[in-house]
Amino acid sequence: MLLTLTGCKDDDKTPEGSYDIILNETSLGPVLADKDGKTLYFFAKDAGENSLCNGNCLENWPVFSVPGNLRLAAGLEASDFGSISRSDGTRQITYKNWPLYYFAQDMAKGDVKGENVGKIWFVARTDYTVMLVNNQLVGMDGKSYKSDYTEGEQETQYLVDDWGRTLYGFKNDRYNKNKFTKEDLSNEASWPIYTAEINAVPSDLDKSDLAIIDVFNRKQITYKGWPLYYFGADNEERGANKGVSVPQPGIWPVIQKDMAAAEEE
Repeated sequence: MLLTLTGCKDDDKTPEGSYDIILNETSLGPVLADKDGKTLYFFAKDAGENSLCNGNCLENWPVFSVPGNLRLAAGLEASDFGSISRSDGTRQITYKNWPLYYFAQDMAKGDVKGENVGKIWFVARTDYTVMLVNNQLVGMDGKSYKSDYTEGEQETQYLVDDWGRTLYGFKNDRYNKNKFTKEDLSNEASWPIYTAEINAVPSDLDKSDLAIIDVFNRKQITYKGWPLYYFGADNEERGANKGVSVPQPGIWPVIQKDMAAAEEE
């Protein structure tokens, strides 16, 4: 859902505290915060378009909701923000399609006590290179898969981009070697490479596991030596992971935190 937003220019003389969302410097770096500097968070289980924090979950993780126009401090892009309507009718603000929450135990400005709680809660940053989601794998064949790619129901945690779009590896690739993409890019539509700069990662990941390789003059991100790709048929849809069954399970796996490093060539 689109929002009506207002922002500011760097030279605006708007009084401090006049914005609904600011970038606040913390021990973890700059994070999204409300006007009082209280940290906002992402929930890894929000892999799709809706919030999955309901019931008792909300006691510890209240939603971030703003009535009326959303006022953004300098340096924040209006196009990155939106909202969802929760089942109770509450409007929850989103950033890059991630619903935003508080952590009840954060008392002071700049507190980040919710970071990595249960390995599923992470501070909301503007500069993540990769994020983590917990989600059911459902292939192009319509079947549900576990994290080992056998059929069945299981929540798997894996890497996504900053908008929550699934990232894959290719079984035949080697350490920091893309063995799939053709120089003429004739197969790019099927499995586009993930191009980005290395910035922030959630604290449950090791930033040193990321690297950049050159693929025909483009910068492809790798994780533990695995070049990262999107699946074209996911249609950039948040939560989609159809590529896990193409052409058969295990050929294009999602990128899991603890997967073994790619083999050397």
